[in-house]
Amino acid sequence: MKKFNLILAVVTSIAFTVSCSEDSLELSNPNQLLPDTFFQNPVQVQSAVNAVYANLQTRGLYSRHMFFMMDNMSHENGGNTQLEADKRQYLDFSFDSSHGAIGAYWDSCYRGINKANFVIENSDKINAILSSVMSDIDKQKFIGEAKFLRALYNFFLVTRFGDIPLVVALPPDDGVGPAKNTKAEIYGQIITDLQAAIPALLNKGEEEEGRANKGAAQALLGKVYLFLEQYDDALAQFNALSGYELEDNYFDNFKEETEHGVESIFEIQYNDDLGTSAQWNSSVSGAGPNEATFRGQEYGFNDWFNVFPSDNLLNEYEDDDIRFEQSFWVNGQMFAGGTLLVDHFPSNGGGNAGWSKYCNYYKDVNEDQTSGINFKYLRYADVLLMMAECESMRAGGSQDVAAGLIDQVRTRAGLASIGTGLSESQIFEALVHERKVELAGEQTRFNDIIRWGNAATELAGTNFVAGKHELFPIPQSEIDSNINIGSEDQNPGY
Repeated sequence: MKKFNLILAVVTSIAFTVSCSEDSLELSNPNQLLPDTFFQNPVQVQSAVNAVYANLQTRGLYSRHMFFMMDNMSHENGGNTQLEADKRQYLDFSFDSSHGAIGAYWDSCYRGINKANFVIENSDKINAILSSVMSDIDKQKFIGEAKFLRALYNFFLVTRFGDIPLVVALPPDDGVGPAKNTKAEIYGQIITDLQAAIPALLNKGEEEEGRANKGAAQALLGKVYLFLEQYDDALAQFNALSGYELEDNYFDNFKEETEHGVESIFEIQYNDDLGTSAQWNSSVSGAGPNEATFRGQEYGFNDWFNVFPSDNLLNEYEDDDIRFEQSFWVNGQMFAGGTLLVDHFPSNGGGNAGWSKYCNYYKDVNEDQTSGINFKYLRYADVLLMMAECESMRAGGSQDVAAGLIDQVRTRAGLASIGTGLSESQIFEALVHERKVELAGEQTRFNDIIRWGNAATELAGTNFVAGKHELFPIPQSEIDSNINIGSEDQNPGY
């Protein structure tokens, strides 16, 4: 059951006020826009924190553009003839600093950060609420959620833009934007926020479904350490996780009825029963009812079908891998509880299969524009594979232990063990394969091949340019509006 999507008037109010301008990441101080009596009770505190979550649901992020940019750049997708130009540019790496969706990604994240800062900077007000009105545990866990989300938005930004402004306070009254900070400084703040969040957050099972819990912060911190190649630190966080295991049925990770299962660590929430009237106009603000994603409609083979799983991805699966038929639709399968697919693929300009993950065809003949299926941002299978990578790469690590972690994921897929006695390079090859098929269409592969340094090889023939396309360009709107960021600060090659 989806419990956490509170569409309250006060949430909408905060979503409008605690956000960045349309042209840059600045806005006048939200404290000047809200009553001095705010943060006086639990409803106000929770509403302010809910507003931070809301930016994950913008079209700049998970409601539309996030899945296109990450799945297309990794070439897990191919594009049908009707695919819009701004999304095709991810496939051929022809985007530049004027790209609207890249600007929306940037703006959505900074608006989320600004909302988180609003909560964090008012920690004293929150802590001053009488314990008889709001427990100290609840006070700390809500502040911890804001720190987790600030870390998550910063992680989205630093992995895609590199050096960026580090914003840890509400905007100044003069509206002057900050200069760029180094990646190291951004990662340092991410780590600081997550380390502070972990002891404050509740365990899974104690926390309301949909909210960040202790396991989410531990898993994200482990992922951050992995990206920094601090393998022992990453393993320490992953090993601290408890209460998670693999779903018996792989496809249960991608259905609406089985959300927040034993494998789920953190999900991007959707529930179309709670309203979708802001779906087309909530590109960056997170304001208004935006409780649905376009993912099913956009990828749906029987609907808009703008993209399809690439042959490169399809060919990666081993013959007996049950994840293939649970991730894709092909001719001869029955969908929607009894409709046979006959001569449907290839169709509509290309594609030998259609996506099944995050689509409603397991129960419906057609998608609509209001899919309520949550996105899994972190799940336990991903953690097991990250643990295997850390074990293999760390000094004194065991390749057999790493192989055993990979095999846990393979066993559910109906596949044989990769064996023992493998070299580090053989484990790495197995990991590259396993992450590609286990996490297909989950917006992970592009970051993987970038951090592994093999993107130029994996994306040969796609117009990917090494030394340039590892990062997005800083949006031109930010350069034009922020006096502390100039053309000389643009990322290389743009």
